[in-house]
Amino acid sequence: MLNMVFLMNSWLSSFSQPGLCVTVAVLLHYFLLAAFTWMCLESVHFYLALVKVFNVYVPKYILKCCIAGWGIPAVVITVVLIINKDFYGNGSPESNPFSNFCWIQENTVFYISVVAYVFLIFLTNTAMFITVLLQIQSVKSRTQKRSRFWKR
Repeated sequence: MLNMVFLMNSWLSSFSQPGLCVTVAVLLHYFLLAAFTWMCLESVHFYLALVKVFNVYVPKYILKCCIAGWGIPAVVITVVLIINKDFYGNGSPESNPFSNFCWIQENTVFYISVVAYVFLIFLTNTAMFITVLLQIQSVKSRTQKRSRFWKR
């Protein structure tokens, strides 16, 4: 959906309908955040599968993942819309006549709701990745110690 909305964005913004442009910008923002949220959930799943391995039972795991994957971005979008729906639009044609793209118009909102969000997910994914690598390394070293023991 992110790709669909992104590809149709320029065409839909050419209709010069403010409501349509806000809707497209909101959808683009939502699906972008949802894609990154699902990427974060994949890293959490990776962590549970490779580090916690045994005795990891989360009741209604898929439901919780779906609520997080689709709900967290919805909360962010709702907060932005509640604050001011005019944060979305396609800018002023006077400042840039070639900007036929519906997106976030306020830099502060962009940096908080997109850049900071993606940065937090990047930090989470990096932490999960390092934890998984350390776990794999410790398993590998334990296996090598056992094999040396049995060779003796």
